[in-house]
Amino acid sequence: MLATDWGWLITPEELRAWILEETPDLLLVNKPPHVVVHRSRFGPWSSLVGACREYLGDDVLRMPFRLDRETSGILVLARTRETGSRLQRAVQFKTFHKTYHAVLTGHLESPVTTTASIGPDLGAEFYSRRTTVPDGSEGSDTAETEFIPLATGGGYTLAQVHPKTGRRHQIRVHAMGIGHPLVGDKLYGPDPTLMLRFMSDRMTPDLLEKLLLDRQALHCTKVDFETDRGTETFTAPPPADLVNFVQTHIGYAWT
Repeated sequence: MLATDWGWLITPEELRAWILEETPDLLLVNKPPHVVVHRSRFGPWSSLVGACREYLGDDVLRMPFRLDRETSGILVLARTRETGSRLQRAVQFKTFHKTYHAVLTGHLESPVTTTASIGPDLGAEFYSRRTTVPDGSEGSDTAETEFIPLATGGGYTLAQVHPKTGRRHQIRVHAMGIGHPLVGDKLYGPDPTLMLRFMSDRMTPDLLEKLLLDRQALHCTKVDFETDRGTETFTAPPPADLVNFVQTHIGYAWT
């Protein structure tokens, strides 16, 4: 990607390399980290959806779900109204499921399901930060996440993650809540001052040394839509940065 003083510009060559499948109805993309999904004021090639519209020549693309800027993984873009409505109905009626993989700090020895409610972190430096709160707290949402360890070693865990609900920052907040924050997470990691440093100085070598990764270690591997056509499943292979981290620090070949 071409670096600018505000972010990144996607090139057509890069976008073609990220496309997993292209049909008259759908475009499947393996989104890399650091790519903004929604359109921005810096032009069509500054966001994934804008670049995809330019690449396809489509006026409208419908996206039934999104991923955070630092999160990699499968994105589904519907090219027709019928396809978009079908997939969106699955999201609306909660017959839609995501499977993530995350690299956690510490050794998670057995599967854990947490049902901690999530609400605003009133004492945080950042307005957007969330935390686990007692059920029924003002502004809180019930949330449930399952963490399944796949490999542990070197002080880290590769986990498969199933969010049963879709709350903001849910996986990251719940990982923090069970004492295993995501590797590279500036906002929900063990040292909240790292986010302040990042906002001030961006990603310095010293900050990268502390975080180990330049983004939160979270990848959306699979999405399942239960629709009138049955189960529609879309997947994306793991990204190189997380594969390399898992191999180097855990000694596990993640494919």
